[in-house]
Amino acid sequence: MSEHFTKEKRILVAMRKTLGGIVRDVTPSSSALKSPLSAATVEDIKMCFGLIAAREREIAEEAGVEIKDRPRYVDEPKQDNVVSIDALKATLPSSSDTKETD
Repeated sequence: MSEHFTKEKRILVAMRKTLGGIVRDVTPSSSALKSPLSAATVEDIKMCFGLIAAREREIAEEAGVEIKDRPRYVDEPKQDNVVSIDALKATLPSSSDTKETD
């Protein structure tokens, strides 16, 4: 069964890369130029990417793999920075320390 998923996954990756390459090749270099693709074709392409992504998620779930793919900026930290609320409370001055003096 996993051999089927491996082959299907490779097919989906190839389809996504090919479709993405076609879109890049026909996309005008300037935003002032009109795209050669019709609005209906653009919507069909978006739907294809969505279907490919959905099936890739299904395959990963069936294989027990958690997918956390999402775009990242180059300078974006790779890990989340979790800060404890208790640690924040410890750094705040207490209400008795903040009394105003006239």
